[in-house]
Amino acid sequence: MANGSRQAAWEFFGTELKRRREDAGFTQVELGARVFVSGGYIGQFEQAIRKPQLDVAQRIDQLLQSGGFFERMWRKLIDDKRYAGYFAAVVELERLATKLCDFAPVLVPGLLQTASYARAVMLATNPFATDNYVQEKVTARLERAHILGDATRPEYWAILHENVLRIPVGGHDVMAEQLEHIAAMARERKVLVTVLPYSAGAFAAMAGMVTLMEFEDAPPTAYTEAVYSGNLLDDPALVKRTQGTYDLLRVAALSPEASLALIESAAEDYRRCTSTT
Repeated sequence: MANGSRQAAWEFFGTELKRRREDAGFTQVELGARVFVSGGYIGQFEQAIRKPQLDVAQRIDQLLQSGGFFERMWRKLIDDKRYAGYFAAVVELERLATKLCDFAPVLVPGLLQTASYARAVMLATNPFATDNYVQEKVTARLERAHILGDATRPEYWAILHENVLRIPVGGHDVMAEQLEHIAAMARERKVLVTVLPYSAGAFAAMAGMVTLMEFEDAPPTAYTEAVYSGNLLDDPALVKRTQGTYDLLRVAALSPEASLALIESAAEDYRRCTSTT
């Protein structure tokens, strides 16, 4: 679905939500309380500023007795089969964000991955996958990165644990290419990348990756992910706590200049290993 058509469909979703809410006699605050979000969020859903999570759409259906209408609309608009169900909504939000902040404890963030690196990750997690399946997933991942090439691209900050540089995903040649790509993006000032070194020891987000998203006309959102599960956080208290975690990671990381030097040094090491094998 083209972006214009998708936005028009979300506007219809919001208009229909407002109509059915008012027909049921609920204010935005009252409906929000019943489905465990704020009244402000209901207003943003109705204006197509923000997209609800699936469980919220399902609760709205139950409360307004809409026969699954909002869940069906959600699945049509967000449930992109190229992405895990828990991640599809994040892809939609990335396109709307004015600022993105990632912390990656093990793997290069998807927005920075090269095709070869992404393919190696896919095969490591699903060694029996068909070539078509792997190519579809890799293409989808690379398409996400197009937002970093747009004239209206978001500010993108990434904190990489040193693990990301040292684990040879796909082999030396793949890693050299991957780290050179990150360095080039940083030098072109398309991204701001810092590295959390091994010497930092224990760190604030040892449980997994963290993403923060800011928007021009909506409150910030956070996303955390573990193996085969992810959580999109709208609750202001949880988002604030996640922002605090990211701040702790930021102050423990190397400077951008020292980080770039470490990334380029690691890339050179991988290149030397490639040339001697």
